Amino acid sequence: MLDKKKKEKIIGKYKTHASDTGSSQVQIAILTEEIKELTKHLKDHKKDFSSRRGLLKKVAERRRLLNYLFREDQKAYDALVKDLKLKVIKPEEERRPEILEEALLAPEIEEEKEEEEKE
Repeated sequence: MLDKKKKEKIIGKYKTHASDTGSSQVQIAILTEEIKELTKHLKDHKKDFSSRRGLLKKVAERRRLLNYLFREDQKAYDALVKDLKLKVIKPEEERRPEILEEALLAPEIEEEKEEEEKE
């Protein structure tokens, strides 16, 4: 759990306007810091499974917020990911066309293989 000073410092750094405390950028930054702290805790306490569950929930929530930010404002997404030094895979929307293309081409490829086998 973050202490009040640390949280205010993060909010001050990532806020989008003067009274901002809950924008996606701020929430992602706070979650990232909480994830770092929980990760350190779990390195020392390997059998603390309830904290591990909390960590996984925080990671999932951050992923959802990152996907939302990517859909709404890609420039802010890129800046935030770079600033927080996150290793991310682009959201599914960007990968979907490839999957659809493969699914559409799959019957053609299978037909070609069958024709080759017949010959």
